[in-house]
Amino acid sequence: MTKKEAKTRIQKLKEELKEIDYAYYVLDKPIVSDAARDSLKDELERLEKKYPEFITPDSPTQRLGGEALDKFKKFQHKTRKYSFDDVFSFEDVKEFDKRTKRFLKISENIKIEYVCELKIDGLKTALWYEKGYLTKALTRGDGVIGEDVTHTVKTIGSIPLSIPEKKNAEVEGEVYMPRKSFDMLNRQQKEKKEPLFANPRNAAAGSVRQLEAEAAANRDLRFFAYTVPNALNLGIKTQLDVLKILEKWKFGVNKYYKKIKGIENSLKFFSKCERKRNKFPYQIDGIVVKINLLDLQNRLGRTSKNVRWACAYKFPAEQAVTVVKNIKVQVGRMGSLTPVAHLRPVKVAGSTVSRATLHNEDEIKKLDVRIGDTVIIQKAGDVIPDIVKVLPKMRTGKEKVFKMPKKCPICGSKAIRPKGEAITKCTNPNCFARTRKHFYHFVGKGCFDIDGLGSKIVDQLINEGLIDDPADVFTLKRGDLEPLERFADKSASNIISAIENSKKISLGKLFFALGILHVGEEAARVFAEHIYNLISKPTSNLKDYLKVFKSLSQENLESIPGFGPKASQSIYKYFKNRNNIKFLEKLNKVGISIIYEGKKKKASALLGKTFVVTGTLKGFTRDETEEKIRNLGGSVASSVSKNTDFVVAGKDPGSKFDKARKLGVKILNEKGFMRLIKGK
Repeated sequence: MTKKEAKTRIQKLKEELKEIDYAYYVLDKPIVSDAARDSLKDELERLEKKYPEFITPDSPTQRLGGEALDKFKKFQHKTRKYSFDDVFSFEDVKEFDKRTKRFLKISENIKIEYVCELKIDGLKTALWYEKGYLTKALTRGDGVIGEDVTHTVKTIGSIPLSIPEKKNAEVEGEVYMPRKSFDMLNRQQKEKKEPLFANPRNAAAGSVRQLEAEAAANRDLRFFAYTVPNALNLGIKTQLDVLKILEKWKFGVNKYYKKIKGIENSLKFFSKCERKRNKFPYQIDGIVVKINLLDLQNRLGRTSKNVRWACAYKFPAEQAVTVVKNIKVQVGRMGSLTPVAHLRPVKVAGSTVSRATLHNEDEIKKLDVRIGDTVIIQKAGDVIPDIVKVLPKMRTGKEKVFKMPKKCPICGSKAIRPKGEAITKCTNPNCFARTRKHFYHFVGKGCFDIDGLGSKIVDQLINEGLIDDPADVFTLKRGDLEPLERFADKSASNIISAIENSKKISLGKLFFALGILHVGEEAARVFAEHIYNLISKPTSNLKDYLKVFKSLSQENLESIPGFGPKASQSIYKYFKNRNNIKFLEKLNKVGISIIYEGKKKKASALLGKTFVVTGTLKGFTRDETEEKIRNLGGSVASSVSKNTDFVVAGKDPGSKFDKARKLGVKILNEKGFMRLIKGK
């Protein structure tokens, strides 16, 4: 698949998944089978991994779960909920092990202790216990806000209503429905001539999210507990001990887990589970490999989306044979041309698949896939389809070789493939497809969220020449809209009112709206928190933030927790581009103001300064030191450079200390650091 086709493929997958996810997670009325939904999502994740430049903040892969239903009360989770990085081969599992060791700076020869557990296919739920009593049960929701389902969860017999020792604790686990109970429920649904549930997971989710507790109680729901987010604070030191404590607290805990030493032993556990997969009385879709020591988990932390200390090793994909009816190229918001294979619809693992990713021009050549070819497609991890093999003996001679276009299929501008890259791009920054999609994103949900300003209205405004860039939206008057087709007095007034109301926006949503490459919704929120720490006092003036944007160094950006080099470099380049700064200045002129969401900070000598921490401090751990710096408005970098303001050096500081001396960077011992914190 060419880069252009991949871009088109990704866009279509995203649109399809948004509709499917809304029906699945919010309405509890799936419009496709679970396998089909998973297949589409897996395909999207694979395409975005191959073409990360096409990842947009509104992509379903950047979300952790569904929106909370309006009919349920919503609460913020005590601890943010993250997901596991999915891997589909043992090579990927070994790479996870190597990556972990690199992060911890330990030898590859050392065997890390892991705990392997079954990956239960259910509804993730968080339970709050206060003074030993169950007070709240929340669905995962979007990872920050969850739905209050306490009334139905209390009907599940494998969840204790109290735990020993009157502890304050949070417990997480999976609500699921056994296979037999699911079959019985669907038989009852059929007899009542009511819609059938797609699978046990969907049945469990629908049952938990009943308004009437009695309705949930009549269905056979179970719960497997597997983690205690505040375990370290309770004196628990390992994941194995977590499981044992949960058993002691009378939770339902899946007995099929194993402690191993060395990642190679995870394959044995995985293979055994795969053989027994259909014999388990509940659905599983793989295993989870977790580092056993909670202290190491804490040190590894997480990215903006996934934890670094575990991975989900998914079962092998199912395969099917189909025909490539066409190969088309899509143009993404960032101008990437992505090839997409349009397939004769075929069912794979219970879902109908009609498209598959071809990744890029190199992948198409490697597979030698042609229009008209008979191909084998597979769903990696029971989720997204991919073409894995061409059957050349099935060719009739009518097949056509696909070639990446030399011109953008949307605007006709020259398309180039930069040297050393796999992706072909449209060279026209004002390409119709790019600009329109950026407009849709800018005014859409999660960004400025202007009610009534959908894609058709945006198209109309562009076609009439009323707007040239998204900032022009905020200059529109009622008189501009009323003469347009389909506009009446009331609809014009409503849109103008919605535009006016949207002028106040949080910094995170503004960053998300800008559509910066590699910066999704969660990364935008994290970045906003970082900027708030660099602002000397609370302000709503966008002009004040512009000064900070212009002063950002790449080193400062790379110090943001969870930010990798790609996102950091992308943000750095964005704010070094004069046209982007002009656009932000224009937003300031049309009246955009920031809803300040940062913590009020006292004046501090650390404010705006960059620190590097090295060596061992007596009074603080490394994480505690860095957190203290950030809380006082400073930023933490991983390496010393001429832009570093201070190096905090403990015992055995190493090469960073030497480099700081060489560059003349101010070095503080622990006592000096404490004096600085106290303003001395």
